[in-house]
Amino acid sequence: MLKKRIIPIVLLDGFSIVKTIKFNERRNLGSPVTVLRTYNTRNVDELILLDIDASRDNRSIDIFTVKEIASECFMPLTIGGGLKTLDDISQVLNNGADKVSINSGALDKPSLIRESSRSFGSQSIVVSIDVIIENGNYCLYKNGKAFKEIELFEWCKEVCSLGAGELLVNSVDLDGTMLGGDIVLAEKVSNIVDIPVIYAGGISSPENCVKIGATHISALGIASIFHFTDITPQDCKLEMDLHNIPVRLN
Repeated sequence: MLKKRIIPIVLLDGFSIVKTIKFNERRNLGSPVTVLRTYNTRNVDELILLDIDASRDNRSIDIFTVKEIASECFMPLTIGGGLKTLDDISQVLNNGADKVSINSGALDKPSLIRESSRSFGSQSIVVSIDVIIENGNYCLYKNGKAFKEIELFEWCKEVCSLGAGELLVNSVDLDGTMLGGDIVLAEKVSNIVDIPVIYAGGISSPENCVKIGATHISALGIASIFHFTDITPQDCKLEMDLHNIPVRLN
């Protein structure tokens, strides 16, 4: 059985690390290099770094920042932020990232998923999908509101058929709240696609990791409990292992 991964998610506002709550309120956490050096000493499987202002500012993530972060990161690294062309993706991969995360670029031009997976290999392409609940229904989220031009679960299937290697599913409603992950969302998405799914949003404790990890997801993307509590990635893995969920232990 494949081991389930614990993946810290680090958010940038260009050059500094921030943590959001429901994709709005922000708290500044300082230098990305300092945070990355901390994760290098902990038992994490991968790291995801996302520049959350890049698409809004109509730019891609700063390549100098990519180089600096990649030089300090001793684990597989996924980087995203404003990647809308093959050249954007190539720049990030050629400067140290193992994978890229695309979100708005994929919604604006779905063929980017096929083109990039053919050019760089599907294993390098992670499609990030932001999800919000509106009127009791799961919807895609883009530019600060529900995006209803495409139905969420149909988009998940389309992303898979276009050649993405992995999905990163983010619960906007639970982002930064530490209220517990959305088990239903994690289960629904992971049941309808045949590629790995990373669930992120609201993870509150090692015990909550067990509940989400018991679904068919392949990995947990976690931020707040690692930033603001004493809980470590190893704590999460030990609890999951205790409940017979396969993880990679030291």
